[in-house]
Amino acid sequence: MTPAELKSMVRTVPDFPEPGIRFRDITTLIGDGPSLAATVGLLAEHVHKAGADAIAGMEARGFIFGAAVAVELGLGFLPIRKPGKLPVETIGVDYSLEYGTDRLEMDPGASGHGHNVVIVDDLIATGGTALAAVHLLRKTGASCDNALFVIDLPDLGGAARLREAGVTVDALMEFEGD
Repeated sequence: MTPAELKSMVRTVPDFPEPGIRFRDITTLIGDGPSLAATVGLLAEHVHKAGADAIAGMEARGFIFGAAVAVELGLGFLPIRKPGKLPVETIGVDYSLEYGTDRLEMDPGASGHGHNVVIVDDLIATGGTALAAVHLLRKTGASCDNALFVIDLPDLGGAARLREAGVTVDALMEFEGD
């Protein structure tokens, strides 16, 4: 399947989570086996070209795509978690997102020093979550210079923010005006 065919599998939900927002819902894409497999395959091609040692994904939808790509490529997966979800001492970072603030945490020993870690997530909007993940990974000594998304909402500027932080950004599809 092409990215254009996959884009047609993404459902748009108006006025969620707030009036005026058009939510891009991947439930319809991941619920269709061939579409999910094609998406994972396309993401894996990009990650392979980046020479990744490991994949990182942010809770929760980044776990879906990141773990699947890691399995496809035989790489390890590093979960970037919401606060209080890990049973060990963590490092964390607070950040701003589209609808407020949040925090991400990870096990500081999860990534080896100098490992090339690629972030894989479902969507890049304002970039707050992805930028926080980059900062966390870099705190561990990992190199995190690539981020890959299924969907980019370019009008919200997240990909540009990541590029300003020295991260190469790619996405399988874009939705303008969101």
